Amino acid sequence: MSSCQAPLADLRIIESSLLGPAALTTSFADMGAEVIKVESPAGDYIREMTWPIIEGTSLMHYHLNRGKKSIVLDLKSDSGKKIYKDLVKDADVVVETMRPGGLAKLGLGYEDLKKVNPEIVFINVSGYGSTGPYQKMPSHGIAYDTWSGAVTPAYDEEGFCYIPEHVSIGINAAPFVGGLAMLAGVLRARETGQGCEMELGQSDAAAFFDWYRSESHMAYSRPEDVVTGNKADNYERRPVATAGMRGGVRYQMYESSDGHVLFMASEQAFWKNFCEGVGREDLFEKWPGSKYADHARGNRELQAELRDVFRTKTSQEWLAFSSEKNTPIAPVNTPQNIIDDPQFKARFKILPHQTHGADMLAFPVNFVGEELPEPTRAPTVGEHTEAVLRDVLGYGDSQIGAYREAGAFGSDSS
Repeated sequence: MSSCQAPLADLRIIESSLLGPAALTTSFADMGAEVIKVESPAGDYIREMTWPIIEGTSLMHYHLNRGKKSIVLDLKSDSGKKIYKDLVKDADVVVETMRPGGLAKLGLGYEDLKKVNPEIVFINVSGYGSTGPYQKMPSHGIAYDTWSGAVTPAYDEEGFCYIPEHVSIGINAAPFVGGLAMLAGVLRARETGQGCEMELGQSDAAAFFDWYRSESHMAYSRPEDVVTGNKADNYERRPVATAGMRGGVRYQMYESSDGHVLFMASEQAFWKNFCEGVGREDLFEKWPGSKYADHARGNRELQAELRDVFRTKTSQEWLAFSSEKNTPIAPVNTPQNIIDDPQFKARFKILPHQTHGADMLAFPVNFVGEELPEPTRAPTVGEHTEAVLRDVLGYGDSQIGAYREAGAFGSDSS
């Protein structure tokens, strides 16, 4: 591995964040950006939120704020605002992850900060964005998934409604969408000398990630002679988007002898390879299917045959079969057992709890021939205040002392 400079080593981000939206800059820190998290004297209470709590601190904080520096500033004080603006002078991005306008109320919004640094890229990430009837509503991460339609209500045996286990989309999608926009803003600012202001709702990101289902519904609202089903289905519409997967047979989950696998032979060539591989050419002869996108929807007779076939091998045996016979079969893992999957082990580096507080997945993009610097452990409140003031801003002891006396770091900073 070469010792190249980290990809984002020359990027500086000033982050004013609370809770989950801090994820916006986590991958930036993983790729070497200097992320300075500005916290109030009370600190970001993400350290106490949700579970698990590991040695008194939440996994969410360990993961989302790793690789960042924490500085405490009382932004209600003039001296705290002065330091904040000093930080922005040579920064590339200011991240505000709270209801839109929070920093502006303190005289630190985009219009204020671009006077200090015309190239600054300012992004706000909130729950519902800065427009629309929901913009001022308080919310948490699951709200963006229920709002976007990604989570369906479930009921327990006593008839009470509950939040089912699900993948959180909004809080995970926003960092990717927002991060892409941030980099676009920085590239343009460095080219033109002109920064910009942008804003994103985590709800927007959830809906954007689930585009296939919502756009499919929009398509199906048009006339049936304009928007049809697949050729393999004789152009008949199946249930909308992924709901149509339920009736699939050649594209379906099956029990193996020790778990489950996903079978995906919807192309005729793959289906033929499968049938020949298991010695059941009769299945292909009876149901050859169409060239593409044929899931053999609703064919219960074939589904029963395949159910019996798949029970004859273990999941790992089916995966080996997939590679050998060139027919698509995939593992069906769980969040608990995926760490034992050989592909996972080959691809993921785990940041260990001994050094990072919790066992966490490292950044997944492989820079070929390079090795990303390992992010530092998520900071305690204000852990890097003096170091940032000295190393980033060049403050000396007397200047730091004067700001301390002025209350820049809060009333208890002395």
